[in-house]
Amino acid sequence: MFNIGKAIRMERLMNRTTGKTVIVPMDHGVTVGPIYGLIDLSQAVDTVAEGGANAVIGHVGLPRYGHRHGGKDIGLILHLSASTTLSPRPNRKVLVNTVENALRMGADGVSIHINIGDADEAQMLKDFGKIAVECNYWGMPLIAMMYPRGQNIEDEKDMEVVRLAARVGAELGADFVKTNYTGDPDSFAKVVEGCPAPILIAGGSKLNEEEMFNTIEGAMQAGAKGLSIGRNVFQSKNPSLFLKAACSIVHDNLTAKEAMEMFNQGKQ
Repeated sequence: MFNIGKAIRMERLMNRTTGKTVIVPMDHGVTVGPIYGLIDLSQAVDTVAEGGANAVIGHVGLPRYGHRHGGKDIGLILHLSASTTLSPRPNRKVLVNTVENALRMGADGVSIHINIGDADEAQMLKDFGKIAVECNYWGMPLIAMMYPRGQNIEDEKDMEVVRLAARVGAELGADFVKTNYTGDPDSFAKVVEGCPAPILIAGGSKLNEEEMFNTIEGAMQAGAKGLSIGRNVFQSKNPSLFLKAACSIVHDNLTAKEAMEMFNQGKQ
């Protein structure tokens, strides 16, 4: 059944003309602490907003200490699951927030992290199903971060395991599925083909700008509906300029080479 509340909130998280989105995750403070680029949350949000990001992702600390302090508005997605790198089982994500509380805090969407192939996969899937039902009830968009990660995964970018993880996200009710890019457009197109929900690519470890632009171009050629990249944005030497170039690939169909030229010219 059509949910007008969810449709309205979805519009706040994407470019209405292209139907695509560029999201910047800023939930790293719980996982790894105050890393470079996220020391000052307010400044980080302002910078990516000016760069053209459609939304940011963070825990409840983000709206309390850093969201929408600047002049340009940006969508807010609250992350519902967490773990730290100090945990003896860091791949086990537990729920730390609720859909109803996210609504009260003014969120436009929520996200959850699931590690497919981990020993704790069953509990994470149970939490996912619960959250998806609540999102459907409240009309709240749900971004599922679906990673093949754990004891049963040898290569987290292997097409077959990424394809399975993405499909699980769609099957259990995600409105967007975030997952790993498999390294080339042909293999990632098979991931997109097998996932009826819109797919966003994760950024992963910090790459240089040229590598990241090539990744973005390949993902968009394969049919991705956008990006959800963090460190490659806020740890860039010029996050706002990097985002403007990345957004041009996503929304304006620029090539990676053209985006790199834009980035280099802007630095001068």
